[in-house]
Amino acid sequence: MTFETSNLIPVLPEIFILVLASTILVVDLYLKESHKGVNHALTLIGLLIAIGITVAVGGTSRQVVLDGSYVRDGMSDLLKVTIFIVAIFAFVYAKDFLRDRGMLSGEYYVLGLFSVLGMLIMVSANSFLTVYLGLELLALCLYALVAFDRDSRGGAEAAMKYFVLGAIGSGMLLYGISMIYGATGSLELGTVARMVAEHGMENRVLVFGLAFLVVGIGFKFGAVPFHMWVPDVYEGAPLPVVLLLGSAPKIAAFGVAMRLLVDGLGGLQVHWQGMLILLSVLSMALGNLAAIAQSNIKRMLAYSTVSHVGFIFLGVLAGTPQGYASAMFYAIVYALMAAGAFGVLVLLSRKGFDPERLDDLKGLNERDSWHAAMMALLMFSMAGVPPTVGFMAKLLVLEAVVRVDLTWLAIVAVVFSIIGAFYYLRVVKLIYFDEPETDVPLVAGAGTRLAVSLNGLLMLALGLFPATLLSFCQTAFT
Repeated sequence: MTFETSNLIPVLPEIFILVLASTILVVDLYLKESHKGVNHALTLIGLLIAIGITVAVGGTSRQVVLDGSYVRDGMSDLLKVTIFIVAIFAFVYAKDFLRDRGMLSGEYYVLGLFSVLGMLIMVSANSFLTVYLGLELLALCLYALVAFDRDSRGGAEAAMKYFVLGAIGSGMLLYGISMIYGATGSLELGTVARMVAEHGMENRVLVFGLAFLVVGIGFKFGAVPFHMWVPDVYEGAPLPVVLLLGSAPKIAAFGVAMRLLVDGLGGLQVHWQGMLILLSVLSMALGNLAAIAQSNIKRMLAYSTVSHVGFIFLGVLAGTPQGYASAMFYAIVYALMAAGAFGVLVLLSRKGFDPERLDDLKGLNERDSWHAAMMALLMFSMAGVPPTVGFMAKLLVLEAVVRVDLTWLAIVAVVFSIIGAFYYLRVVKLIYFDEPETDVPLVAGAGTRLAVSLNGLLMLALGLFPATLLSFCQTAFT
């Protein structure tokens, strides 16, 4: 094997983020406390440049480099750009929160950028080893971020639960990878796909490995019955960390599922389809029913995440280009919705107070009618109410499963979606029809307010004009 510098061109986004994180780590050593905002500016400028680099090195042709361990294609290009956009929202929302609590340090931005790097590696992985490296880089950064507030006992407890259960999930994934490696003799997804096409069900070790692989994917997505870490981590972690944890990694998890199940094990679709149907139905059922019973808004949004994972699985299990495109559309839209919902909670927070209860949203319309409208748009989108983009996302995945003669599954999804609309509309009711418990004005900065406004309006704009994003998703699988 000969090394050529030209092979590094497709990897430029990852290289740039690595350099950016390392630069901020060094620069932070020389910054005074009053100048820590420089880290924030460097991070946002760097992410904008990274979007430009990704677009510049992208293209229609598929490139496999680094001895077959890395792939750049239409899917990875789109997912990387959306990861960068969601990360920008996450860092903008975080600044005021961290500054008010004395946590505005370079470490937050370094860990955040390394987690973004892990996501980029995950969506461009072309071997099981690369998938695992990206996954663990992301997970290790998130473990530290969940415990970032060292004075919070709840944060430390959440981080420990996340670490232990994440280790179990990683172990399951590794065990499945080892089984598949033993059955095929390769870690490269293209080679594995050829071996699967040749042997298929004849090799029982391969099917056994697939089962553990799906379990590992279920853990990372937070799908039922592997969701037990989600509500506890969401409740215990600082708001900006929950915002990051609950949004962009879902895009990366979708990328991993596509790489492993479609690119690597597409020949076993008849087997992993049944597993995903089970995970999807359980996630939609338990996620929506458990969310109704929550009085803590972070736990409610955690169970909401579980239910949305079930909808993402619907598109993947359809096993068609249309299904994959609709699942990608849903994953991107959900990441933006989650970022916006937690962004409003950040907007409501102030020094000494974090909105934890649903009652903390009471009378938001009287306190700030514009941002109340943005929260209402986000809740309507999550519920799938037209003309918001959440309606279009659900419609697309339902159409995909109906086209593969799984009409009963679409009916089940619609039923649980209607049930789920209750707790989203309950939030809207609290905002507009209840009296506020406090008249303290919102103290968030201009950046947070602008981000919330863009996030909310984006739900309406993408719902009214979904064709551009949808065409990008469809092009990625043609």
